[in-house]
Amino acid sequence: MSPTASAPSPNTPYVAGGPQRKASAEELRARIPGWGADLDPADRPSVPKERTDLNTGAHWVFPEHQQEKQPRERSIEHAFLTPVFGTSVPLKGISGAMRRYAYRYSEARAAHWLILIAADRVDAGGSHLRSFLTLHPDDPVTETGVLSEFRRHGISSRFGRNRADLKEQALAPVFAAGPWAVLAGVGGYAAFRAVRRAVRG
Repeated sequence: MSPTASAPSPNTPYVAGGPQRKASAEELRARIPGWGADLDPADRPSVPKERTDLNTGAHWVFPEHQQEKQPRERSIEHAFLTPVFGTSVPLKGISGAMRRYAYRYSEARAAHWLILIAADRVDAGGSHLRSFLTLHPDDPVTETGVLSEFRRHGISSRFGRNRADLKEQALAPVFAAGPWAVLAGVGGYAAFRAVRRAVRG
């Protein structure tokens, strides 16, 4: 897709230079209390480091659109897909469908982020299951870091140090060991049923 195929609006953040405002600075200041408080260079922490006169070497005003070989997530806060985007982790399966659904919500909504978090958990669980079909299945003991809890002073490092993540520690085992516990339970139940059938048969 060429840059002219979806021309950016003057206010797009992908075009170099200052924003093209529809209202003047005086009109905005009169309408919005405190607007333009950082217009004075003396009040801006980035001055004098901020430079707008440097030659970037770019040969374009608006970058050419990267070819979209697979549909990507599109934020409703943006008019179009960003010119450049990642392709290393394409959407797939149930987690991909969940991620697409999450982008129906604004990034200001909790539903957007909660669905994305849930999709990550689904993707991780699917990866664990697929690993058992390979010659190198996941190792829940070493790969979750549970051994370092005993070898690297895991418990003593959490208390008396004002750690911000202390409240989250109770949930960490649930997220780390939960999928494995569910998998072990399902496997154990299946084995129990198989043995019971063999005994009755």
